[in-house]
Amino acid sequence: MSDNSYGAIHRYEPARESTVAAITIVILSVAQVVLVGVFTYGLTAGWAVGTSTGSEAGNVLLGLLLAGVFINLAFILLLYRKEFLPDVMVVKKRRRKWEDLYVEEDDMYGEEITDGAVEKLKRAVYPYYKR
Repeated sequence: MSDNSYGAIHRYEPARESTVAAITIVILSVAQVVLVGVFTYGLTAGWAVGTSTGSEAGNVLLGLLLAGVFINLAFILLLYRKEFLPDVMVVKKRRRKWEDLYVEEDDMYGEEITDGAVEKLKRAVYPYYKR
């Protein structure tokens, strides 16, 4: 079953769907909600301007919380892609240059210098010559 047309599926392996990965994604999602909640509370409480903490360290803390949010999200997406999406290979062929130029397959190598030389000579000698 080797269909090499454009967009044909060459290999399809279903996902493993492991239980450990599902539990890990749930735990990371709960941690994601907590991190987003603490970050949102820090923004509304004014940690970045130092009104509630009395120092400028709140800005660094908010930056670290935001970094934790994105790193946690990256791990969630990594686990989801690895464990729950199927492995699919789609055939993509490179088109040859002559296909882009609307050239027929018979003419893909061009013409020789001597191609049609006899016909051109006959036309030059006798202009009313018919093929």
